[in-house]
Amino acid sequence: MSAADLLNQREGAAGTGSSSGEPDAIAATQAQYELDVYGKRGLTLVRGEGALVYDRHDRAYLDCIAGIGSANLGHAHPVVVEAVQRQAARLITCPGIFANDAKAELLEALVAVAPEGLNRAFLCNSGTESVEAALKFARLATGRKRFVTAKRAFHGRTFGAMSATHEPKYREGCEPLVPGFEHVRFNDVDALHQVLDESVAGLLLEVVQGEGGVYPADAAYLAEARRLCDEKGVLLIIDEVQTGFCRTGRFFGCEHYDLRPDIMCLAKSIAGGLPMGAVLVNDEIQIPLGKHGSTFGGNPLVCAVATAVIREMREANLAERAESLGNRFVQSLQRDKPELVREIRQVGLMIGIGLRVRSRPYLGALMERGILAMPAGTSTLRFLPPLVITPAQIDEVVARLREVLQIRF
Repeated sequence: MSAADLLNQREGAAGTGSSSGEPDAIAATQAQYELDVYGKRGLTLVRGEGALVYDRHDRAYLDCIAGIGSANLGHAHPVVVEAVQRQAARLITCPGIFANDAKAELLEALVAVAPEGLNRAFLCNSGTESVEAALKFARLATGRKRFVTAKRAFHGRTFGAMSATHEPKYREGCEPLVPGFEHVRFNDVDALHQVLDESVAGLLLEVVQGEGGVYPADAAYLAEARRLCDEKGVLLIIDEVQTGFCRTGRFFGCEHYDLRPDIMCLAKSIAGGLPMGAVLVNDEIQIPLGKHGSTFGGNPLVCAVATAVIREMREANLAERAESLGNRFVQSLQRDKPELVREIRQVGLMIGIGLRVRSRPYLGALMERGILAMPAGTSTLRFLPPLVITPAQIDEVVARLREVLQIRF
């Protein structure tokens, strides 16, 4: 469907989509039984294709959330569908005490695309699980207890990952958290010099702070972080949960900096939207048997899909595509930049639009016009579209964004 067809469809459906007045039985049933920790936007999605998702009235939306960055190949991608069907008919689950062909194939593919030196992997089910595993591995490998992380970072919602996350809104009411975490200003080299010493097990950083507002790291900051970690015997842990798998215009975000982590955390688009995570480590990190594990981590189904996803990302040059389309988005918006836009921060198809006002009302206005986006902080609109989005669809997103930014709430 072309951008023009979508535009006509949306204009014809204006006022009749998910807010047509017809009772939403799906949402009502979900509300009756779900322990809702998210809050809903008044929209029920039932299917997707490429960069589009459809509501229960078959109205199309351009999805610039993409499962919070977990659907880099978009929705219902043939490669993902075929891999799921093929592996589901063979073997879905296999405990870690046995070898498995799908798991072995993925591990080989994952190490092949990883930064140099990351030669082994532990497979799990999510980003927060990958962070939890990395924290355990760092303590076990070094015998040290302390961690240093950056303010404004987000690493997950379980107790260890939440302790590594500085933002109070994620922590309040859950204390006491795991001790031993210290948070310092992002991109502040002097702060690293003050806190990194021989008692620190790991320095945990994102190369782009996504949840914090799409703030990239400075090259000099990461270079000094690497040098200090080497000097003090600290493990450098890089969280690539959101920046991995071509999102930033490289297969992994740390490639922009020629940065070699000791440990790297992965998840989101590793398996095309299926729940999966991974921790990659260098050869110096050895973990005793029985110190960690996962019932579902690295099951044959998600492994087969992840291998197919990695192959497709490489063959389709999705990293180059993300860089090109991200630049297209920003260059288009920069021309006659709307007055409400204070700053545009972008790495590949990871885009933050800093506004001079609160972002929430504009998310609703975008949804009414068929564009799904999300916040990052209180005044940033965040766009993480599937990397298969077309140039025409990018142009439509920008056109609708310009339209809503003329509104004063």
